[in-house]
Amino acid sequence: MFRKTLLLGAVSAFALGFAAHAETITIATVNNGDMIRMQKLTDDFTKDHPDIQLEWVTLEENVLRQRVTTDIATKGGQYDVMTIGNYEVPIWGKQGWLMALDDMPADYDKDDLLPAISGGLTVDGKLYAAPFYGESAMLMYRTDLAEKAGIKMSDQPTWSDIKAAAKAMTDKDNEVYGICLRGKAGWGENMAFITAMSNSYGARWFDMNWKPQFDTPEWKATLTDYLDMMKKYGPPGASSNGFNENLALFQQGKCGMWIDATVAASFVTNKNDSTVADSVGFAQFPNKDGVNNHGNWLWSWNLAIPASTKKADAAKAFVAWATSKHYTELVAASEGWAASPPGTRTSLYENPEYQKAAPFAKMTLDAINSVDTTKPSVQEVPYTGGQFVSIPEFQGIGTAVGQLFSAALAGNMSADQALQGAQALTTREMTKAGYIK
Repeated sequence: MFRKTLLLGAVSAFALGFAAHAETITIATVNNGDMIRMQKLTDDFTKDHPDIQLEWVTLEENVLRQRVTTDIATKGGQYDVMTIGNYEVPIWGKQGWLMALDDMPADYDKDDLLPAISGGLTVDGKLYAAPFYGESAMLMYRTDLAEKAGIKMSDQPTWSDIKAAAKAMTDKDNEVYGICLRGKAGWGENMAFITAMSNSYGARWFDMNWKPQFDTPEWKATLTDYLDMMKKYGPPGASSNGFNENLALFQQGKCGMWIDATVAASFVTNKNDSTVADSVGFAQFPNKDGVNNHGNWLWSWNLAIPASTKKADAAKAFVAWATSKHYTELVAASEGWAASPPGTRTSLYENPEYQKAAPFAKMTLDAINSVDTTKPSVQEVPYTGGQFVSIPEFQGIGTAVGQLFSAALAGNMSADQALQGAQALTTREMTKAGYIK
């Protein structure tokens, strides 16, 4: 947690008056690299807003989601700014839980926001959250290991290509694992990846009558192949690994391939943190042979203001700063252009300095723009969403299914048992919620 404090010394009457009138806003955020970097740069904000103090609550992804959901649903008022995803924004915006951001400063330039990202944060023409960064998903792989194994990776690989490459790159004696994938249970952790993978296999969560589809061949093929790859070629303890854990493994040179969020690209190519920065290649999210669907997801971490806040002006000032063009330039000056928060602004992808510094820029933008959240599967679906289902119940259902799949990865049950459990619990919850009559 971070607090900007007043310097001690000769305390003047002015200083006493300032302290009495300064507002403290509490910001709930996720413990990933981009958000940690933002906290380190906030002196730039506080020097221009000496009357606003910042208090940070930095949490692991699953915990953050639980805390902010509970707080906003109960109108607890614990936070003035929340870091939430494009799953929550439209649902909470429609319920009146978020403050509309329709009066941002003139230089904020909302028209510069990528339509694919801002569209998911808009309800009835109003923006209800400001995107801090946006992402799709892609394959990141070790070019040196691929070359050593005699593999030429396609820009659009199939899952057959991935399985063969994972086998060829695995060297467990030297703690090098052919593939690292999310295994930690959570609707936004392992289920983000597995849902995207299932889409690429032609599966879907529900048919047009909201009947769960875990008893279909497409889902069996998805989970079977996922478990097979991870058990044969993945790292030990994979059922506990989420985004941050796999990022660390890849940076340490222990993963031949990693399929995850495009935002990871700047971290795996950062020479200060990644031991393999000079040997990273990129390709699209795989598709299954015969299924023309790469299963890309679309996600953004966004800063939103709960409607219950009593410090709206201060909160808006911070949100405008943290998601502005100025902040992007601040990161570039401090860390280099490749570290700039990706996936939110057109101007970043038009910037020659960013294009030069970020070899992954075009693939990231292409992946984001190629996502059609209205058609995540090749089959018809009654919902929208890439790596999630845009209904309020999904948060609980997705996490429960994720726990079953994580247990299967840990060896506590078979793929068939996990799928049967997923079918039963999802049917029960969807019936209870009134989707299934």
